[in-house]
Amino acid sequence: MQISSKKFIAGSQEWCCLPNLDVAAVKVRVDSGAKTSSIHAFNIEPFTRNSEQWVRFDLHPLQKSRRATIRCESPVIDRRLVRSSNGNSEKRFVIKTPLTLNGETWDIELSLTNRDAMGFRMLLGREAMSGKILVDIEKQFLLGSVSDDELELLYGKTMRNPDSGLKIGLLATNPDLYSNRRILEAGELLGHEMVFLNTRQCYMKLDADCPAVHYRDGRILNNLDAVIPRIRPSITFYGCAVTRHFESLGIFALNSADSITQSRDKLYSLQLLQKHGLDIPITGYADSPIDTDKLIEMVGGAPLIVKLLEGTQGRGVVLAETTKAAESVINAMKSLRANLLVQEYIEEASGKDIRCFMINGKVAAAIQREAAPGEFRANLHRGGKATLIELTPDEESLAIKAVKTLNLNVAGVDIIRSSRGPLLLEVNSSPGLEGIEAATGQDMACLMVKAIAEKLTAPAGHRTLDAA
Repeated sequence: MQISSKKFIAGSQEWCCLPNLDVAAVKVRVDSGAKTSSIHAFNIEPFTRNSEQWVRFDLHPLQKSRRATIRCESPVIDRRLVRSSNGNSEKRFVIKTPLTLNGETWDIELSLTNRDAMGFRMLLGREAMSGKILVDIEKQFLLGSVSDDELELLYGKTMRNPDSGLKIGLLATNPDLYSNRRILEAGELLGHEMVFLNTRQCYMKLDADCPAVHYRDGRILNNLDAVIPRIRPSITFYGCAVTRHFESLGIFALNSADSITQSRDKLYSLQLLQKHGLDIPITGYADSPIDTDKLIEMVGGAPLIVKLLEGTQGRGVVLAETTKAAESVINAMKSLRANLLVQEYIEEASGKDIRCFMINGKVAAAIQREAAPGEFRANLHRGGKATLIELTPDEESLAIKAVKTLNLNVAGVDIIRSSRGPLLLEVNSSPGLEGIEAATGQDMACLMVKAIAEKLTAPAGHRTLDAA
């Protein structure tokens, strides 16, 4: 192919640099089918300098890795609506910066967007090719490659060990609780900067130009790498709203707001679990006290369990041993406009259940909880005792399917053994650590914090072809 001396052929993937942004090397997807160029950016903060609009942002230049982090500042030349190949539109800040490729340097426009789920940290579209580049889509790195050793030299000062150096916020309400103290201690021992954030003291700024999470003491929390939500049931709505806002800023949440929301709704979570074929106790739900008799009959009659939908740690759970007692409890709760479930009582379980502590889709530990004398609830907060247990393959499979269904990275899955096999009781998105750590001797807090680094450095699962 004959081309002018001012043009050159590039492959569909190449290495380039952005000298004004201190990006010494970044792998770029060269795509003449895309109009706009973009680069991975997060913690995007617009500001004013000398009466001009600027933007500061962080970027990870290395594909599928957060080990190198670069803080950038640049004047803003535009705020532009960009549509990606999947049809989604997003209003992005646009900057102009020099690009160096094949020994030549010229100015290009770059839109700033979170490309964590994309295959490349940077996309070079046709507007930036400036008539200089012809693309051979069947070849890669025609202009040279960069080795891992070279990257280490280039980014040595900004390389962060994927298991340390993160800034992680613990989103909770009481820093003195055992679980919260352990998570903060474990993160610090692993080399992370841990920040306790009282959920109630966080407030949100929703703004297309400058969204943010603010804290009561005046801090802006947009510079976190991740948050660990430990949200009290009584503030689920607000806690999930704050978590969701962190996610919208590109900050990783160990459990997403959506997964927490659906796990907290006992009825909805059971509907999702049974929809995916997971075995659960027979459960009934109705709105009117007129249907009480039918509810009781539906679950096999007394004895039965009555559960408040918003209950936790065994609170709001009642064993009704006779039909008359069941009717009284259900009708009394209904008269208070409480939402409740009626569930079959698994007598053969003898007051025992199994707590599986799940981290990143695997069983990190499992204990059997046994109710205290005279108590039917096996919760450790109710005086139950815990012992180490080995799960059967069916129990392990049930626990894994449960967290996959509810999309939780960390969870406590409660299982009960019945005459017809293991049954899933519920899934807790903020499992306590004290009982499981005492019974197993394992450092669950450390494993939780390590799970964040594992998620942040893992390749994205499903990636779509980008056109923006």
